[in-house]
Parts: sequence; structure tokens; C-alpha cells
Amino acid sequence: MTTPRLTFSDIAEGDLLPPLSHDVTATTVVLGALASRDDRPMHHDRDFAQIRNGVRDIFLNTPNQAAWFERYLTDWTGPFGRLGRVTFRMLGSVFPGDTMKLTGSVTDVSVDDEGCAWVKVTVELHVEDQLKTRAVASIAVPASPTDNPWKRRGDRWRP
Repeated sequence: MTTPRLTFSDIAEGDLLPPLSHDVTATTVVLGALASRDDRPMHHDRDFAQIRNGVRDIFLNTPNQAAWFERYLTDWTGPFGRLGRVTFRMLGSVFPGDTMKLTGSVTDVSVDDEGCAWVKVTVELHVEDQLKTRAVASIAVPASPTDNPWKRRGDRWRP
């Protein structure tokens, strides 16, 4: 089986990315905190989160959410998509028992002076009807079927 290869000509401003839904469990939260070496108790100790922080449960940490955004975007672009920048603003917490849904839309497509094709995407993470986090990402994608953004180095790579 060959992996689909998304190229610049396949993408247009206004395109919608396929949604990704994931049922969050305590394991999702704790393993994300462990993977990012975040030992703060609000990400693994329910009593601490509820009593000390006054929230309903443990919750996803920032690096865990960043990893979900990266997965969502690279699942869409395929193996030749290369993240340049991702910024996001968390507006609410994501807890075990929530189903998070990521959606995205292409807001800009361009080619820089070095011939690198860039796609700007806005991604939203919702739980039910509540926006929890909004992200903006710039992703380099192949400008042509023979291009590979991962081979760009030095002055040819300007995220």
C-alpha cells in the first residue's frame, strides 16, 4: 500500500480538513503528561485537581494538546508535510469523559521565494459545542510530486 501524497496543487484556500474525534480517558491525560515529563499533579491526581484547583477532574496538558494538533495536521498532509509553526490558545480544559473533535480549514496557500509551498490552517478543538482551543499552523507541503519539504535546510527552510 502506498501512502497518499498531498501536494500544493491539491490544496485551496477554504478547503476543510476531515474531522478527527477522540474519546478522552484518564489514560489519555496521564500518558500525555508522562510523555512530556509533566509531573504536575493536576494532570494525574484527581483529588489534587478537584480540591486544590477546583476543576472537575485531571485535564490535558499543553504539550498533549500540541501533540494532538500535530497528529491531526500530519495525518492530513501525509508523510511529506512538515510543520513550520503551530501556535494555539487554550480557552478551556479537556477532561476524561470528553470527546474532543478537531476540525480545520485552509486559510492561505502560498509559495515563498525559495519555492517552498506553505499552507496555513486554522484548527479548532471542540468538546460538544464548546470551543476549547484554537490553533493556527503553517505547514510546508510538496510544491510538486517530486518535492520534499523535509530535504530543505539552511536558507531554503524558513518557517
